[in-house]
This record gives sequence, structure tokens and C-alpha cells, in this order.
Amino acid sequence: MNFPSTLLYTQDHEWISFEHQYALVGITDFAQKELGDIVYLDIPTLNKIILTAGVFGTVEAVKTVSDLFMPVTGKIIAVNPLIDKNPQLINQEPYQTWMVKVLLTLRTTKKDY
Repeated sequence: MNFPSTLLYTQDHEWISFEHQYALVGITDFAQKELGDIVYLDIPTLNKIILTAGVFGTVEAVKTVSDLFMPVTGKIIAVNPLIDKNPQLINQEPYQTWMVKVLLTLRTTKKDY
């Protein structure tokens, strides 16, 4: 299995890449294979701050529906416009197809909000 060394990985099979105060988040090749053909993404958290390990959306595949977990605390500032119309891109190129762009924050608990 291919694991690009430029990315970091979670135990829930999300990947993350960092650039300054931003991060891109997607799912691993293993996750997309386990899910099967992805048919729909629901990411209702645009412009919301999500805590580390919080659910930021769901991915629906032919086999199942699965939660997506945030690897860091931050505000979701963008959802990849390409996957809205073509979620199968995640199956085709899981490490090049990010789901959300996150503005990182130092806040780490709900009481900080």
C-alpha cells in the first residue's frame, strides 16, 4: 500500500498535510478501499470550528456510511469543489484529493469557544 511520506495519518484513516496556518484533510487509500465506491459526501461544517477527533462530515459509499474525523482543531474554510460534483475522485486519487481546508487554531477544548 502506498503511504506518501509528506502526509501525516490518523488511526481513523484520515490524512493531513500542513502549509503555514492551514491544513488539508482527506482519507487514506486504505479507507477508500474499505468503503468501496464513494457516491456522496456530506460536509455541513463549512465555516465552523471543529475540535480534534470531532466529526466534520460523512462519506457515503455503496457499502456503508462513515463519519469523517478531524485530525486537528481548526475552522473549516473550504470544501474541495471538485468532490462535490465528482466524489469518485477520492477512490481514484485518495492522496491528491483533499476534502477540507482547515485554518488551524490553538484552541483545544470546547470551553475555549
